[in-house]
Amino acid sequence: MKRFIDDYRDESFDIIVIGGGITGAAVAYDAASRGLRVALVEKSDFGCATSAATSKVIHGGLRYLKTFEFGLVRESLGERRIMENIAPNFVYPMRFMFINPKFDMKIGLYLYDLLAYDKKFTWDRSKKIPNNYGLSKDEVIREEPNVKRDGLKGARVFYDCQCISPERLTLTFIKSAVHYGAKVSNYTKVEDFLVTEGKNVSGVVVRDLANERTHTIRGKVIINCTGPWADITLKLVKKGEMSEKIRRSEGIHLIVKKLTSNHAVGTMVKKQHFFLIPWRGHSLIGTTDKEYDGNPDDYHVTRQSIQELLDTVNMDFGNTNPIQYNDVLFAYGGLRPLLDAKGKDVHTTTRKYEIFDHADEGLSGFITVEGGKYTTSRNLAENVLKAVERRMGGKLGKCKTDTRPLVGCEIEDIEKFIGDIKTENSDFTTTTVEYLGRNYGTEYDRVLKLARKDLRLAEVVNDDGEILAQVVYAIQHEMAVTLKDIFFRRTGIGTLGNPGEKVVAKVADIAAGEFGWSAERKQKELLDIQKAFKIPE
Repeated sequence: MKRFIDDYRDESFDIIVIGGGITGAAVAYDAASRGLRVALVEKSDFGCATSAATSKVIHGGLRYLKTFEFGLVRESLGERRIMENIAPNFVYPMRFMFINPKFDMKIGLYLYDLLAYDKKFTWDRSKKIPNNYGLSKDEVIREEPNVKRDGLKGARVFYDCQCISPERLTLTFIKSAVHYGAKVSNYTKVEDFLVTEGKNVSGVVVRDLANERTHTIRGKVIINCTGPWADITLKLVKKGEMSEKIRRSEGIHLIVKKLTSNHAVGTMVKKQHFFLIPWRGHSLIGTTDKEYDGNPDDYHVTRQSIQELLDTVNMDFGNTNPIQYNDVLFAYGGLRPLLDAKGKDVHTTTRKYEIFDHADEGLSGFITVEGGKYTTSRNLAENVLKAVERRMGGKLGKCKTDTRPLVGCEIEDIEKFIGDIKTENSDFTTTTVEYLGRNYGTEYDRVLKLARKDLRLAEVVNDDGEILAQVVYAIQHEMAVTLKDIFFRRTGIGTLGNPGEKVVAKVADIAAGEFGWSAERKQKELLDIQKAFKIPE
């Protein structure tokens, strides 16, 4: 997989997608799989913003029952099942324990199961999801000893799904688009649009940030999938004309030591819910929902945001010792684009999406996608292609993205697959082989091949069994450009926090050798990665 912009030669496209998060990736994949000529450009790295700032959950939208958004819940539940099918190595059923549920929550869980009537119709039998059930106080304590005992009455357990790596799943959608002929490029910023006097948008002017070159790319339809930047992009295409500002909600997550055993444990505090989610031998705490009014380019996680989340969690969790600020190993966050609902709290603002064809306001050839969530991104893309079909005036063929696995995910039985590859690759630890099998799917053997060719790359760098060969693979085959791409979005080496100076130095040395970085460039990359690991003071 290569950045097409490196060798761009004035090719024109049917569709140009702006934005390489999960929405843009899903749109590019759907369009390319129908035979359209597709280009996707992303100003930073694929899935580096909202798509990476998730709770790592593919959920059916239980909380949307409170606002009677039954259609959104049903769509989410259906897409949850489809994600289990098309990405079996990434998406797994997970138990959620909700402490002291009120009567309306209990009723909601039964309705949730009812709306998920097809949840057992999964291609892989291990992906089937059971119905909810109750636990007594003693059963809760036995299952999750860290739950506060004071006022504890019981809990209900229900199922949603965990995505073990949203960053790599987003990348897999990108890879699937490329498999069907899409041309993609990260670090390629849209700086202007080609707009005729008749208000037809016919292309984009981009700057290749890796090489500081400018290119003009022409296309029949431009699709704005820039999430929290959607209104800013729209202002650019309108040549500075003011457009309505979208609302943005901050969501942050914290990584701490393992606090739960077998469940994602959640509760409701001050009308907001949070969960402590088991992930890679640690606990992931999140999420928040707080309005953000600034420029999305300036967004960063603050000490105040971290402390507010800790204070909320400690009100209802931690049997003996509250979670302290210095217990936080890593913090990450992002902005969610929300459909505006003036006067409403962002927590209750809908997570529906809307697709705007700006031809209706005299700007043809330009479509904006607003809102949405990770779980429903595939279906959102299918509906975007319906708008494209209307705009292009012809049938595009049937959507196939719900009936075929993503590239690298062609696995009928994930547990059998993992068992088989452990046996077949006994020269590596079972921990390493399992990690690679789940995070790289059928491409796992390409990583092992690199390690076999150069035994230095077989070195294990963390408890998950990750190896240095993943760094080389990220650079040679997955379009990584920076150390942050490698640590946070191609591998999991940095997603639990700073892995230590020795590991950082080894990864940087490999990257510098592969890229041919100067000493100055390498030092800049090291400073950037250390800044990314730093917990706000």
